[in-house]
Amino acid sequence: MAQPQPYETQPAISPQYYVSRELSWLEFNRRVLHEALDSRTPLLEALKFLAIFSANLDEYFMVRVAALKQQIAAGVSRTSPDGLTPAAQLEVISQRLGPMVTQQHQAFEQTLRPAMAEQGIHLLNYDALTETQQTYLQEYFEEQIFPVLTPLAVDPGHPFPYISNLSLNLAVVVDDPRTHQTHFARVKVPKVLPRFVPLPESLWPSTDDLGICCWLGVPLEQVIAHNLSALFPGMDIQAHYVFRITRNADLAVEEDEADDLMLAIEQELRKRRLGGSAVRLEIQQSTPPPVRTMLIQEMDLAEADVYDIDGLMGLSDLMTFMGLPLPHLKAPTWAPTTPATFELLSPPQVEDADMTLEPADDLFALLRQQDQLLHHPYHSFATTVQRFITQAAHDPQVLAIKMTLYRTSGDSPIVSSLISAAENGKQVSVLVELKARFDEENNINWARKLEKSGVHVVYGLMGLKTHTKIALVVRREDDQIRRYFHIGTGNYNPKTARLYTDLGLLSARPDIGADLSDLFNYLTGYSRQYHYRKLLVAPLTLRQQLEDLIQQEISQHQKGAQGRIIAKMNSLVDPDLIARLYQASQAGVSIDLIIRGICCLRPGLPGVSDNIQVVSIIGQFLEHSRIFYFHHGGDEVYLLGSADWMPRNLDRRVEVVVPIEDPAIQVELKTILDLSLQDNRQAWDMQADGSYVQRRPGLKAPELSSQVQLMKQAHQASHLGG
Repeated sequence: MAQPQPYETQPAISPQYYVSRELSWLEFNRRVLHEALDSRTPLLEALKFLAIFSANLDEYFMVRVAALKQQIAAGVSRTSPDGLTPAAQLEVISQRLGPMVTQQHQAFEQTLRPAMAEQGIHLLNYDALTETQQTYLQEYFEEQIFPVLTPLAVDPGHPFPYISNLSLNLAVVVDDPRTHQTHFARVKVPKVLPRFVPLPESLWPSTDDLGICCWLGVPLEQVIAHNLSALFPGMDIQAHYVFRITRNADLAVEEDEADDLMLAIEQELRKRRLGGSAVRLEIQQSTPPPVRTMLIQEMDLAEADVYDIDGLMGLSDLMTFMGLPLPHLKAPTWAPTTPATFELLSPPQVEDADMTLEPADDLFALLRQQDQLLHHPYHSFATTVQRFITQAAHDPQVLAIKMTLYRTSGDSPIVSSLISAAENGKQVSVLVELKARFDEENNINWARKLEKSGVHVVYGLMGLKTHTKIALVVRREDDQIRRYFHIGTGNYNPKTARLYTDLGLLSARPDIGADLSDLFNYLTGYSRQYHYRKLLVAPLTLRQQLEDLIQQEISQHQKGAQGRIIAKMNSLVDPDLIARLYQASQAGVSIDLIIRGICCLRPGLPGVSDNIQVVSIIGQFLEHSRIFYFHHGGDEVYLLGSADWMPRNLDRRVEVVVPIEDPAIQVELKTILDLSLQDNRQAWDMQADGSYVQRRPGLKAPELSSQVQLMKQAHQASHLGG
């Protein structure tokens, strides 16, 4: 397929006006950490945010830091838009991150761990256990843990073992009483066992000794450490030290040389399981210099790659405690609602492939009458998007279903419906993005299952990730063909649909449906379709159309009309679009940016960005929706879609952004934007230096959480509809 030449993004602004992408991401993760430290956050939610902070860092090192190290190894000295070379970026990352990691562990050990004990969740150190409790854990070790362990010696006959990615390990120092020689060994803490070993209730102490108790246990590595003699009989255990390794885990697939993309990615996945080069060493703070030096040398790391940990390591495992049945220590449970218009529909009779639906019960009839905006997790994924695909799979009038799958769940009902559709004789085509980072293996499994059921599976365009979230249903109605579609900002994944805020448009608009047909032909065949009636498509038209919309706001404002831009997204990185936003600000256009994560634009710079404000919202749900608003001289433009304003989204991914023309839905989008800008509970204001200040309600202003307010509105709308 002939491809348009990718847009070569060049730094369009001076580095002094561009916040480092890497440091901006660290500031985002600092806001996540703050949620764990905020006294208003329920205890188990605080542990969850601490776990997310830790997991985020793991991925950051596996991908971003690893990429910088690769650039240095390749001799790359080119500066990024912030004016920093790869080596300089690594240096500032280390300087900024060190204190944050220290704060994270101090917060857990000094604040959250005692707070857990006050609420009856006792994560104890092995030394604090009674003799009876230790005896129980010794028996547990012998029966459940010992058979799984494999101690690995290090000596001239035993080379230093390979340390797998994200593995927790014990560096064990032993003395041989016969030879009086000191030896080193490594014991891996197995991931197949629970990280925190619970003690049975029969061994819980009385309330007089411990207070309330809902759970009591110890870290797995401590159980192993205090029973090392069973692994090294006849040796004197001198010491043990916990350490953890992070490795490069990004895939490198040469698509031009890969005859079969699926096989090439499978080969890379096997490499990832072993892990690439080490990029980080987390080590127990008390580790003596000889052991520390050996680990650094064997991992081929520098001192700057080492993070000393005083306390529990691998805090991403704290997510385990969210499974405790203690609702008073969690955020209120949210049950997604069904939009009022959908509540009037009867559940589809999926058992009968030849079913017919009465018009009043027919989702397609509803979409012919009006567009539907879906807002997850406030709206149920199952009763809206999932229902749309399920009904299409079993409706005898549906001829074809076409979808893109970027990420989905391991037990995906969407995939099951697509398989049913193929079995029912429908033409089903699915573009599965095999290069969705850390979901490659899952997507390969689904691709194979879909192919076996008769679904046409394609893997996208060479050199481009297909990130767009679109579904097209083709239906025969009264001797004519009609198209129905869903365009979303989030993945077709029922699990993340309960955790991420995402938007979706269900509609039967003919012009957009025709655009989607052209787009699928572009994705699966030899189409040279570079122009679309309504859709903004990357990497073909989206960048230029966004630039044009910004320029039109400048022109309108210069003519005396109001210039206004509001953009909600995950990340703003693209230098050219940032430069255009600066131009709009200097022209007097009022700009509000609602950006959850990375923002490389500096707001509030005198004479540069006086008219730009940036707010970030970190709450119970992960903000993931993208909405773009332009006043457009009073003929307001509302857009939603899958693309952030980053070079990769605009130039190296297939993305779709759709204009919203239904006035009622425009009002809904305006409400979402307004609530985000009014938030004073989970909102943070970005400062010109790249730091953030959390908003606080004033003395007379009530606390307003945009997410809580949207939950209330969804509940009220559903109740009124019922």
